[in-house]
Amino acid sequence: MQIDKLRGEQLDQLFDAILSLENREECYRFFDDIATMNEVQSLAQRLLVAKMLDEGSTYTAIADASNASSTTISRVKRCLTYGNDGYRIVLDRLKKE
Repeated sequence: MQIDKLRGEQLDQLFDAILSLENREECYRFFDDIATMNEVQSLAQRLLVAKMLDEGSTYTAIADASNASSTTISRVKRCLTYGNDGYRIVLDRLKKE
């Protein structure tokens, strides 16, 4: 699994920090401090692409709605199909809310 390449003490600390956040406002504050606006927007864009792919949207519709490149859309599609189910976990949980 590719996920093992990510593992390490620094990432554990980052993920523990994210998991300690209690609400959306705390997320905004933390991510504003830890990442650039472009980095946060790129993450949000990928999640939108994953959601739209999961809903069956075409690449053209996704590109129009998200301004994502075809390369980004293809990468997210590959992760949805062959990845570690990270998107799947999140998308399924968001559907329940």
